[in-house]
Amino acid sequence: MRMKPGRPSLADRADLFDVPAASGDLGVTFLGVSTLLFDDGQDAVLTDGFFSRPPLLRVALGRVAPDAGRIDAALGRLGLDGPGSRLRAVVPVHTHVDHALDSAAVAARTGAVLVGGGSAAQVGRGGGLPDSRIQLVAPHAPMPFGSFTLTFVESAHCPPDRYPGRITEPVVPPVRTTAYRCGEAWSVLVAHRSGRTTLVQGSAGFVPGALAGVRADVVHLGVGQLGVQSEDYIRAYWAETVEAVGAREVVLVHWDDFFRPLDRPLRGLPYAGDDLDVTLRVLGGLAAAQGVGLHLPTVWRREDPWSLLP
Repeated sequence: MRMKPGRPSLADRADLFDVPAASGDLGVTFLGVSTLLFDDGQDAVLTDGFFSRPPLLRVALGRVAPDAGRIDAALGRLGLDGPGSRLRAVVPVHTHVDHALDSAAVAARTGAVLVGGGSAAQVGRGGGLPDSRIQLVAPHAPMPFGSFTLTFVESAHCPPDRYPGRITEPVVPPVRTTAYRCGEAWSVLVAHRSGRTTLVQGSAGFVPGALAGVRADVVHLGVGQLGVQSEDYIRAYWAETVEAVGAREVVLVHWDDFFRPLDRPLRGLPYAGDDLDVTLRVLGGLAAAQGVGLHLPTVWRREDPWSLLP
């Protein structure tokens, strides 16, 4: 643990919360950590779907399980509740607890399929999903879900990965947090039939060269634990994600304190675990030098980052 007290001030970065509200058909809604809803009113896909956000002491010392009340409240607010929902796919970017805890429960409530690697499949089976509602991915193979096409590229978790390895047996909650091992980590290219694209990089890790040949207009860039890495690592991460896909706009995700429920204002992770100040300083310099827009999303607001493009 780092000894620096406190946490970064989001009020001092109010100017970065500038992604325009969506006024057209396609929008993306940030829901904390790497949970992102891509929705055009007819079809929708959701990364992670992590709404329970159990408190730190329970995560560290107890057992965790999906919180039905918090999941139902979130799905209701988003208009996704019920088996006739327009939600087509729930996509954990990897299977740590802050990404995959609720994925199976969200898929079960909405009629969506759970999409991911073998570890995500075990989370789904443990959550009661039949194999017909679990779809395994192959790297670089486009997968259509209504108006959206998802393409998965193998990635890596930001170091250190506290719960490494794959999940080989069904995870049946309540369980210790250690049951949610990282599993397969993905960079997910989300393409809409309108031609708009974004890369979801849910964890601040990368596989060198993995995104060569992939193109995206926007990157939703995970920055959890990035602020405690070396500046060389941060610069390499930017190069292997944002620069690699040629994005002109970057929206930062996975910066919030995910032990705090979504019905309270978001706040940054404490300095003991991350340093958003460092992240914004280094990425801000890179973005300015390269003419790339850098933004923070507003929770619960349906936004249109593509409207910022030239």
